[in-house]
Amino acid sequence: MDDKTKEIAKRSLFLSSLPEESADAILSHTIEQSFLQGETIFFQGDPANTIYIVLQGWVKLYRIAPNGAEAVVGIFTGGHSFGEALALRQEVYPVAAETVTNSQILCLPTSALTNMIEHNPKIAISILAATFHHLHSMVLQIEQLKAFSGAQRVAEFLVELCPVNEGSCTITLPYDKTLIAGRLGMKPESLSRAFAKLRNHGVTIRQNSAAISDIALLHSYGMGEEELLARMPIQKNSS
Repeated sequence: MDDKTKEIAKRSLFLSSLPEESADAILSHTIEQSFLQGETIFFQGDPANTIYIVLQGWVKLYRIAPNGAEAVVGIFTGGHSFGEALALRQEVYPVAAETVTNSQILCLPTSALTNMIEHNPKIAISILAATFHHLHSMVLQIEQLKAFSGAQRVAEFLVELCPVNEGSCTITLPYDKTLIAGRLGMKPESLSRAFAKLRNHGVTIRQNSAAISDIALLHSYGMGEEELLARMPIQKNSS
């Protein structure tokens, strides 16, 4: 495994909190695999016997509802890990995983991990920390679905992709608009309407790129701060 691969893997939730020697020991048990776009990594209901770390590309986690609709529950790219929550139990995956683009992924068999945990409890703590982060992300997703409009959710999605917190920038949308809509709990036509509404907030969409004129202002809109300020009563000067 080359240094670049190790660097990407060690950014993952699973490995980032571990001492370097522990992370290196875990990585020595991983297998690097290549997946083509649209290839299934595992199906919903398969035995959960592997932890995954994405090195390159995009992977989606999804569930199929009883009516056949696909519900996207997570999107992961280089430096992201998933599957940690089930590593210590003989469970099945509650979701399916599929590559959105051609991808390189590190696969860690949980059987190898069990023996390592007995000698290094910090690994178990790292798994718990990664599990908590995934749970927190899911809570934030539910909050966005319940409390914010479609345009606000798209605004925050774009802000999260920006490499800086203020000023202007142009970003490349990481995957197709249908998947973006699914990730944000919207229909494709609703996403198009949201993009149109965001023109008034300094966002210009051109094919697979988005030009943002003011990142901080867009973030304020996405978090509902503009609406909150508009509802606040104007305080009169007492002098």
